[in-house]
Amino acid sequence: MRSRYSAYCLKDTRYIHDTYAQSKRAQNSEASIKAFAEQVAFIGLEVIECSESPDYHFVEFKATYLDGGVCVTMHERSRFIKEAGLWRYLDGELYPCPEKKISRNDPCPCQSGKKFKKCHG
Repeated sequence: MRSRYSAYCLKDTRYIHDTYAQSKRAQNSEASIKAFAEQVAFIGLEVIECSESPDYHFVEFKATYLDGGVCVTMHERSRFIKEAGLWRYLDGELYPCPEKKISRNDPCPCQSGKKFKKCHG
C-alpha cells in the first residue's frame, strides 16, 4: 500500500498500473491513472489497520490529497491478492469522507505550518 501511495506522489503510472491485479489492469489504463495523478497532490497517508485471510490481505487507510483548493480524504479498505508471488491491488471498499474547501489564508492541510497560499496553493 505504501509503495502505491509513493508511486502516486511521484506520478509513477507504470508502477501503479503494474501493481493492479491482472484482472483489473484493463479497467485502469495508464492514461487514466496519469490524468488523476497529475491533477492532484497527495499530502498524507495514514495506515489504520492491516489484516489477512487465507486468500487476501487487507489494508485500511486514509490518503489525503489536494485537488485544486479542495482537500479530499480517501478512506478505503483495500483488498490485495497474491499473483506470481507478488501482492497486487484487487479492489477496495470506500468510506464516505467530506471534502473540505481550503481558503488561501487557511493553514495548509499538509501540516507544514505555512498558509495554504504559500505552500500548496
